[in-house]
Amino acid sequence: MDCTEIDLSQEPALHEEAASVLMDAFLAKGNTAWPTLERARETVAECIAAPNHCLAILCNGTLTGWGGLRPMYDKTWELHPLVVAPAHQGQGVGRALMRALEQRARTLELNGIVLGSDDELFETSLSQVHITGSNALVEMQRLTNLKRHPFEFYQKCGYSVVGMIPNANGKNKPDIWMWKDLTVK
Repeated sequence: MDCTEIDLSQEPALHEEAASVLMDAFLAKGNTAWPTLERARETVAECIAAPNHCLAILCNGTLTGWGGLRPMYDKTWELHPLVVAPAHQGQGVGRALMRALEQRARTLELNGIVLGSDDELFETSLSQVHITGSNALVEMQRLTNLKRHPFEFYQKCGYSVVGMIPNANGKNKPDIWMWKDLTVK
């Protein structure tokens, strides 16, 4: 497959396709974070606006995935979102995007990238227990993947679980916080 990385903010003709990929990928998984094209368009517009950075992967002329970086702290920015079209998942597009976004972060002289990986569909062990202040650390250490939650993908890309927000998206729907140190090769 012939794939290339592009700066999505410089390609207005691809913004609608990016919105479609975002909406379709999440709906295919049963997640309604972007239930309409209008909501997805708003997210694309937000991601391409300065000072954010938004990169996409085109394979054989088709937008197969895209992701954004946005300021969170001075030297650590947030990855949001990262999306790969369902037909192209499992083909290395996500890893290519992660490498490209990490390289962009290094050119910005960032020290790290943080991300939240929501468990809204009860895909991890964290969604199966009542999290309190006294058991949060133990349950994070016991974290297991039950149904192909993306936190394992991020771990394979070098990200570590550094925290969670219990019930962030409703009862037993935590947000798993992950981080990667970009100063270490």
